[in-house]
Parts: sequence; C-alpha cells; structure tokens
Amino acid sequence: MQNLTTEAFKTKVFDYERNSEWKFAGDKPCIVDFYADWCGPCKMLAPVLAELSEKYAGKLDIYKINTEEEQGLSAAFGIQSIPTMLLIPVSGKPQAVKGALPRELLEKAIAEVLGVK
Repeated sequence: MQNLTTEAFKTKVFDYERNSEWKFAGDKPCIVDFYADWCGPCKMLAPVLAELSEKYAGKLDIYKINTEEEQGLSAAFGIQSIPTMLLIPVSGKPQAVKGALPRELLEKAIAEVLGVK
C-alpha cells in the first residue's frame, strides 16, 4: 500500500491534466482509497486494505490519497464523501465505491470489477 501525492497519481494512475479521456497509466489493476486521518470509517477500512495489499501483492496495487493534503486531486474526481475508493481495471473505466465496505464485498469487487483472483 502506498500513499500518493497528486504528482505521483498522475504518473502511476492517470494524468488528468494532460488527458481528457481516461487512460490508465498502470500495468496492473489498482484501488485508490481517498481518505482523511480524522475519518472513523476510513480508519476501519485501513487495516482491511493493508491485508488485501499483502494478499494480492504483485497482482493489484492499492494507493491511498489523503483528501486533506491533496484537495485538488480530490476535487478533480468529485470526491465528496470519504472513504471513497476508485476500482481501476487495466482496461476500462474506473468505478467509484463509497463507504467502508466489508472485506468480503471488497474481495468480490476485486474479482468481478478488477478481474483479480
């Protein structure tokens, strides 16, 4: 699991300033977690994402974006409630998921949306 700045996001996920059409920059599916340190549900989700990061190491990247520090990036993706996660397959458009999903639902989404088993 890796915390991303706006600049790192543009390199690893999507350069939204240069591209108007979605073009994923990564080589494997990823989850981008928009969170804040003060957010209770975000704190509940963090250990689940850490476990999934280990379970799917090499198959899936999990990134975290601190909405307090990266307000421009959060605004660019219309993040209005946290936690919000972007599920990003290698090909296809990202899907937003709001709220702290239980581990079972996250694993289902990883399999169905991201195609990672």
